[in-house]
Amino acid sequence: MHSLVVTFAIIGVLGVGAQWLAWRLRLPAIVLMLIAGVIAGPFTGWINPEHDFGDALGPMVSVAVALILFEGGLSLDIRGLRDAGGAVKRIILLGAPLGWITGTLACHYVAGLSWPVSAVFGGILVVTGPTVVTPLLRQAKLTQRPASVLRWEAIVNDSIGALFAVLAFEYAATMAHSADLSDAAGHLVIGVVLSIFFGGAAGLALAYAFRRALVPEYMKVPVLIAVVLGVFAASNEFLEESGLLAVTLMGMILGNSRLPSIAELRRFKEHIAVLLVSGVFVILAATLDAEMLATLNWRALLFVITVMLIARPIAVWLSLAGTNLSNAEKGLIAWVGPRGVVAVAISGFFGTKLAELGYVDGAAIAPLAFALVFATVVIQGFSVRTVAQRLDLVSTEVPGVLIVGASNWSAQLAKALQKLEIPILVVDKSWAALRRLRLQDIPTWHGEILSEAAEHTLDLNRFGTIIAATDNDSYNALICTDFGPEFGRTNVFQLGRSEDDGENPNALPVTLGGRKLFASGVSFGTLESRSYSGWVFTHTRLTEEYGYDNYRNDRAEGTELLADLNTDNTISFVTVSDRPRADPGDVLLSYAPAKSQSRTPESEAPS
Repeated sequence: MHSLVVTFAIIGVLGVGAQWLAWRLRLPAIVLMLIAGVIAGPFTGWINPEHDFGDALGPMVSVAVALILFEGGLSLDIRGLRDAGGAVKRIILLGAPLGWITGTLACHYVAGLSWPVSAVFGGILVVTGPTVVTPLLRQAKLTQRPASVLRWEAIVNDSIGALFAVLAFEYAATMAHSADLSDAAGHLVIGVVLSIFFGGAAGLALAYAFRRALVPEYMKVPVLIAVVLGVFAASNEFLEESGLLAVTLMGMILGNSRLPSIAELRRFKEHIAVLLVSGVFVILAATLDAEMLATLNWRALLFVITVMLIARPIAVWLSLAGTNLSNAEKGLIAWVGPRGVVAVAISGFFGTKLAELGYVDGAAIAPLAFALVFATVVIQGFSVRTVAQRLDLVSTEVPGVLIVGASNWSAQLAKALQKLEIPILVVDKSWAALRRLRLQDIPTWHGEILSEAAEHTLDLNRFGTIIAATDNDSYNALICTDFGPEFGRTNVFQLGRSEDDGENPNALPVTLGGRKLFASGVSFGTLESRSYSGWVFTHTRLTEEYGYDNYRNDRAEGTELLADLNTDNTISFVTVSDRPRADPGDVLLSYAPAKSQSRTPESEAPS
């Protein structure tokens, strides 16, 4: 027996630790969290949530689910959906309702659940979840169109499926309290109207307060969480669990209010959601026992097969009929539908609530959700690349480089990378600056890289590296800071800051910005000056006979080594703290004075 503090510590370490380990091993996090929860619960007895938390377990999970659904609503960008392609709109506007219907039918006729429980679980089955789909897309490296559809479906349906489940649960709850259908429908309408009122009013009020600076920056997140909890509790007082609908709508309103601070709010909420999802998942996995697992009989297996091979494909093919997607692309989208931790967290919560309302089969939702999640993540996760290859839908491009800032030097860099067959894109908000690059057949995108338009129109999955190369050091740092969480801190670079001498107290802190390119950390101004002085990029292939030492000895004074293109087609950039691997077969890209061409060996050519 251990204290409650130790229980919280075990849950936190297991949940977050499983996610970190999954990142290191490139495995689905949900599988490791499931294993961790089962080991800590049924196998070892380290934690027993029902005993450890007692009556507080239900409210704890309720609050966690409320915050998770609010975060999902906050991430739903309606404007971005409006600008998306026709196939994306159809997979959401038609595919989600069709998925709810086919999922509900599978729950009732195959799993044997009652209609109210089937409707709730069917709504949950719509949720795929970006935390599961995004890693699969990165691993599989699908072509652009199916990857875009799957990515958008995961982002938007995360909250839409939750809304379906909440509405179905409200109906089941009112039916449990009232045998008369019209009376139940009246209660449901009142509950939905009150939820819309509470969530809408709170969302609009917070948006107004944040926009008018009525709340200081350092208090925005605490105020946000406090209001979410207040709205959740107030709405529940009028109709049981209607607070889930209220906080989801509140998140959607705030997320589409065009607030200057919305990016920071979303990022913090994502961090909170990761912690809550990890904790709730481990807790639910730890509550599994032999009796619950015994419900996973042949009907459960048939249910999983039906959802994967019949219910989802029907919804996908009907919703995408008439679009410009090929049959191979539709088939791949129909196959890839892994459910994530949010689906399990919501299932466990609603299953318990339905059982308390008298729906005995509500207790079967949690184990069914675990079985479906495990099957879809493992089977589809390990097969998606193979299926995509068979359908010829795997992108053969190497990870590209996104360059922000159109200049003479960035044009030189872009041409050098093009010669190495590395996809590139130069982004700048100046149409005039991009003109000379377009004349050189360099791919460009005109606009603000930090805008929502860039987020929704640029296929960032094509790029593995971003280089901020404008003449504004602070803007470069802002770009790298903003894209760091998405690209990974090790893959965002900027040109050396002109005022950064290591001792300047007025310089930007090291916690902001990206890694400085070149071992010397040379600034934009110096590089641009060199580009007009005749400096050029050269690439050199190393061999067993001509190694890195030979390469260094042959360099002219002042030559700057920029990158190492490895034999596996990955590119490693040189920074003030990292040096190239420089193995035989690698290609080294350097920036050198034009006069160094006289010392160019046969293995080297100017770019």
